[in-house]
Amino acid sequence: MALVDLASHSNGRPVALADISQRQEISLSYLEQLFAKLRRNGLVKSVRGPGGGYLLSRSAEDTRISDAIMAVDEPIRATRCKPNTGSGCQSDKSRCLTHDLWEELTHQIHLFLSSVSLADVVNRRILGKSQLGQPLDGEGATPPAGVEEPVRTNVAAE
Repeated sequence: MALVDLASHSNGRPVALADISQRQEISLSYLEQLFAKLRRNGLVKSVRGPGGGYLLSRSAEDTRISDAIMAVDEPIRATRCKPNTGSGCQSDKSRCLTHDLWEELTHQIHLFLSSVSLADVVNRRILGKSQLGQPLDGEGATPPAGVEEPVRTNVAAE
C-alpha cells in the first residue's frame, strides 16, 4: 500500500512518510521501519532536508509487488513447514497429506505477485477486476452470486 501510494503521489518529487501514513492509515513508526528495509534493499531512496521524503529507486513499471514483500521480509507461505528444511509440520516432522497442495499455492502466489508491478496496481491493471466488474478497494463492493471475495493480504509495504 505504501509503495503504491508513493508511486501514485510522487510525480518525480519526494513524498513524506507522514503523508503516506495519513492517506493509507498506517502507523508512521511502522512505515519508518518498512522504508528502512525498502531502502536497504534498493527499492526506495531517501531525500533529506526540507521537502524531503522518499522516491522509488526505479520506475513503478519495473518494481514488482514480490520485490516489496521480499524486501520487508514478509514470508509468502501457505504451509506451517519451515522452508528448505526437509521436515514437515507434523509433530513427528513428517509432511501432512495436503503439504504439496499448500506448497504449490505458495508458489502460485509468488508467481502472481512477481507478475504484477506497482504501475499495474496504480493503473488498476490487475487480473480479476474486470471479471468482477467492481472496485477492488472494498468500498461497497459485493461480488456477484457464486463469486468469492478476492483473498487479501495485509502487507502494508505493498
